[in-house]
Amino acid sequence: MNDKLKATEEQLAYAKLLDLGMKAGIILLFITFVLYVFGILTPHLPVNDLPKYWSMSVKDYLKATDIHTGWSWLYMLGKGDFVNFLGIAFLSGITILCYIRIIPIFIKKKDTVYAVFAVIEVLVLVLAASGLLKSGGH
Repeated sequence: MNDKLKATEEQLAYAKLLDLGMKAGIILLFITFVLYVFGILTPHLPVNDLPKYWSMSVKDYLKATDIHTGWSWLYMLGKGDFVNFLGIAFLSGITILCYIRIIPIFIKKKDTVYAVFAVIEVLVLVLAASGLLKSGGH
């Protein structure tokens, strides 16, 4: 192993934020799981009713349960079976925050190419998360 290999400032900044975000996300997942499991928040679909939906196609399931695709889950955060989406969305967005965190470091180092790549990466990830492209299952 080469002892001369060291992480760069931007690598350390990215890793520190990713580590912090991962820990916060896991805690958020745990809290929302507890809210659901202990019935602190009433679910949109009662647990006992779930088996009747298992054999349905996605289209039929969404219609039967009055659930909409995309970011519509935000309107259902008061429901125990949807509040856990907060942790999932948070963990999914950590990468965007990590890239935003390292852009100023690249600019400070006058590393314009990597700064531009990081900005483009943020824009692509935000666009993909926005649902505007209407691809995939949404």
